[in-house]
Amino acid sequence: MSEIRVLSAHVVNQIAAGEVVDRPASVVKELLDNAIDAGAMRITVELEQGGIDLVRVSDDGVGVPKEQIALTIHPHATSKVRDASDLDKIGTMGFRGEALASIASVARVSFRSRQKGDESAHELRVDGGEVHEIQPASGPVGTAVTVRTLFFNTPARRKFLKTPRTEQGHCVEQAKTLAISHPAIGFRVVADGREVFEVPPGQQPRERALALVGNELDEQMVEAHADAFDDRRGLALWGLVGLPVLARATNKGQHVYLNGRPIRDKTVAHAIKEAYRGLIEPGRHPLAVLMIEMDPSAVDVNVHPAKIEVRFRDGSMVHKAVYQAVRDALRRADLTPAVRVPEHQSQAAPSISSSSGAPSFSGAFTSAPPAPTGAFPYTEMKRSVDQQRHYEAPAPAYQQWNAPEPDAHALPTPKRADSVLQVHNSFLVTQDEGGMVIIDQHALHERVMFEKLRERLDEGNLETQRLLAPAVVETTTTRAALVDDLAPLFARLGVELTPLGPATVGVTGFPSFLFEKGVEPEPFVSELLERAEDEGYADLPEEGDASGRRETALHEVLDMMSCKAAIKAGDKLSETELSELLRLRERVERSSNCPHGRPTAIRLSIHELEKQFGRS
Repeated sequence: MSEIRVLSAHVVNQIAAGEVVDRPASVVKELLDNAIDAGAMRITVELEQGGIDLVRVSDDGVGVPKEQIALTIHPHATSKVRDASDLDKIGTMGFRGEALASIASVARVSFRSRQKGDESAHELRVDGGEVHEIQPASGPVGTAVTVRTLFFNTPARRKFLKTPRTEQGHCVEQAKTLAISHPAIGFRVVADGREVFEVPPGQQPRERALALVGNELDEQMVEAHADAFDDRRGLALWGLVGLPVLARATNKGQHVYLNGRPIRDKTVAHAIKEAYRGLIEPGRHPLAVLMIEMDPSAVDVNVHPAKIEVRFRDGSMVHKAVYQAVRDALRRADLTPAVRVPEHQSQAAPSISSSSGAPSFSGAFTSAPPAPTGAFPYTEMKRSVDQQRHYEAPAPAYQQWNAPEPDAHALPTPKRADSVLQVHNSFLVTQDEGGMVIIDQHALHERVMFEKLRERLDEGNLETQRLLAPAVVETTTTRAALVDDLAPLFARLGVELTPLGPATVGVTGFPSFLFEKGVEPEPFVSELLERAEDEGYADLPEEGDASGRRETALHEVLDMMSCKAAIKAGDKLSETELSELLRLRERVERSSNCPHGRPTAIRLSIHELEKQFGRS
């Protein structure tokens, strides 16, 4: 074994750089954090060759005193933490003081800063750890940090960088991500002399979020908000969540922030997913921008080198607040997709979009009160300008925001028709206040059955009908072995099974309602065991299941039961059955989608009908 040595400060910084800086976008993030903490109202990011050759972040913040500039590139030198107790209440974007030191060890860095009242700026240059003397320089009040030739002295890292175009995309995305949560600040990004995007300071939160997510989605985003303040803990939430029709194949459309800091958190992600359960198809991910604010002492942000992951003191409270806020927002929204017929019908098929896109419903989802310029509705997210001009950044203030009750008349409600037309024994045609509605009878009845079963399950086990003689199910040995392990789960669902052999199972009890709907036990149980094996139901914990996977399994089986019991396409319905199904559509929660997430109905709006008949 070789001799143990103490590493030099330069090598230590390079090792730290590997944790903090892995590409130009990491540099952009760290420098933007510092600019935001400095109270900047305008920030400019300049890039050359995707940030590989140059990253420059300039701000009009408070600046750094001349005598402290040398400390900016010293490891763990910070104005934001005094002692260990401060780590329990971090209210700033940056706090560890290792970013500039790490960057300066693997790049050529220029740090120029000027405070209000100073005759000139002063500049410090560092070349891969070699520090030069501080020199007077020209420049406005604020700070400009220039980072050139990233990883010039660590070629092994430089070769792992992608093309300039790819690296530029990551840098721009990083700037946009931080711009979303700081609407009081103006952001501008210039790449190779060309402006990529710019947003002005003092925007409203919704305006800022849509400017970067997509203004075309305005009428398809609903506002979510929550307050959970008491004497012991606090949480406030505001955000925009997309209608189910906007769901995407990946979760890249989800932007979650905690006290202005972008985070990735399994608790919050699961809460969002659960709020959309039954509204989007499995494997799809909703679009969401959520701003959460909490007392800094209620969360630990010092658990990840890039400060992306956090640890909540009370994760269940956070999960409940996010879930309820998103779920309530979706409850207030009209989720029925609208059919839009293209102008040239012969060249294109009708398209489906969110019903909120219809002009008659424009603005129906804006339920939050007007926010003061640059502040989120639930709290003063940014400090006042006077407070921002202090280099020692104070902790943010927290105040409760009570959202008004949603306007009951803001959304179109179903209008009972004198008659309902059943088309090809599969679809129902009726009307509501928005226009003509076409309903998939199987999908709607499936949702009705699912909600009824869920309500029964909340009250206890589903009712079981005993069989005089066991129904025999031939299966595989692995599936037959699941019977004993999953007996409690099956009992809740009203299914009673007993092993009859290595690969044979007897059904001794079957849910009463499935019997009533004519569902045969053998094929149902065979499919149930197949799903239990494929989804790993036997491996799910009974207690302490933080992710809710066992509840997910129950809902999956309820979904399966609902599908089997629901009326089918091709079933002729009587007038009484038609009226009852429409009545249940008005009363059942989430009737806009079947449990699989597919729509139960689509709407052809009055506006669209008038347009097609040349009346608009």
